Amino acid sequence: MLKSVNIADLKNRLSQYLKEVRAGNEIVVRDRNTPVARIVPIAHDIDDDQELRVLAAEGKIRLGQGVVDDSFWDLPAPRVPIDAIRRAMKWERDES
Repeated sequence: MLKSVNIADLKNRLSQYLKEVRAGNEIVVRDRNTPVARIVPIAHDIDDDQELRVLAAEGKIRLGQGVVDDSFWDLPAPRVPIDAIRRAMKWERDES
């Protein structure tokens, strides 16, 4: 079921709307009658990795759907210059 709600109503009744999302419903958020966002349930199986669900909830990844075809593994691997890898590792270490 698709429901539409304005921002003020969403703020006032957030718990109720999140309960509806947990039940499988989608909520379209409107700002002055203009749709600006969608709140959708996160689809996951019992076997899904908790860390992946957290990353998906944070919007950092999207969970895949379906099975990866065996032909995927025949594709060439991306080539990354060693200097790019070193810069990324240095940046990651400096950020910590």
